[in-house]
Amino acid sequence: MSAKVTMYSTRFCPFCMRARSLLGKKEVAYEEIDIGSDASLHQKMQALSGRTSVPQIFINDVAVGGYDDIALLDRQGKLDSMLATPSA
Repeated sequence: MSAKVTMYSTRFCPFCMRARSLLGKKEVAYEEIDIGSDASLHQKMQALSGRTSVPQIFINDVAVGGYDDIALLDRQGKLDSMLATPSA
């Protein structure tokens, strides 16, 4: 079992593409929510994360930030254990 990962994104955002690539390298299954054409989804993402930029990534329903944030967690050796923790 692994963590529940959700990513709010837009289709052509370069940081979203990097996040997809990193999660793909980690072989993580994740739900991707494209907010590009739906203002209500953008508002939901902002309410959940407190941020307006994409991507916004949630691990087990906890906002961990965008691509730079998960890349830092990966460099610090923390991302793998977060991804391996099953959702409650």
